[in-house]
Amino acid sequence: MTEAAALPGQPRGGVLSGPATARATNVLAPNPSAMTLDGTNTWIVSEPDAEAAVVIDPGPLDEAHLRHVVATAERAGKRIALTLLTHGHPDHAEGAGRFAELTRTKVRALDPALRLGDEGLASGEVIEVGGLELRVVSTPGHTSDSLCFQLPADRAVLTGDTVLGRGTTMVAHPDGRLGEYLDSLRRLRSLTVDDGVRTVLPGHGPVLDDAQGAIEFYLAHRAHRLAQVETAVENGHRSAADVVALVYADVDRSLWPAAELSVRAQLEYLREHGLI
Repeated sequence: MTEAAALPGQPRGGVLSGPATARATNVLAPNPSAMTLDGTNTWIVSEPDAEAAVVIDPGPLDEAHLRHVVATAERAGKRIALTLLTHGHPDHAEGAGRFAELTRTKVRALDPALRLGDEGLASGEVIEVGGLELRVVSTPGHTSDSLCFQLPADRAVLTGDTVLGRGTTMVAHPDGRLGEYLDSLRRLRSLTVDDGVRTVLPGHGPVLDDAQGAIEFYLAHRAHRLAQVETAVENGHRSAADVVALVYADVDRSLWPAAELSVRAQLEYLREHGLI
């Protein structure tokens, strides 16, 4: 979910639907909105010559979309063998139960309440399906249960709502925490430096072909917003709503409720660090 529209200087690029890398294909859910951008990206991931595929974030409970995901895999000669969730927001996970029925797959997630089957997901875990390798990356902050999935063979990372293809994501206070989110962005940045990750396959918006640039942008944006919030408080704007009206004055008002969640997370962060 996004808290802002496209911002000057943000890296962007790639496809909205269809093949994105050698191993990842996007099926765009029909749920566009100010919060979901063009809609939720449902990812089908598999080795090119393998029969088994993994689906990441089936998306909303939309029967036509879920069946379209299955049909897209079948047209490519694939059988969906596993379903994974980046986090539990409904635009990513609401359709998971029905999708599991359609595909007879297990659903694996960090949050036990979202799982169908006995297996969860753990940071650093390597998931192997049909020769495909996905590495679980712990990225709390947007939500407490947020995960990313590194796709080493394509030098890519599937980021859910942690990094979007356009705009910036919200920190969904109180479940989401800014300190954890900043740590998660730094963890993703390290993948671009240490593991050569080049491509972001986001949960919303287009593919980003400069992963390091996108994550650096996110870190700079967060630092800028945090400084703005700190200054607003110093000037007497104490409530989250007042801070939003000042700091996010140039943002569509329909996004202010999401922005207020991020501001609450920022205020909490500033208090915890003795800055206000």
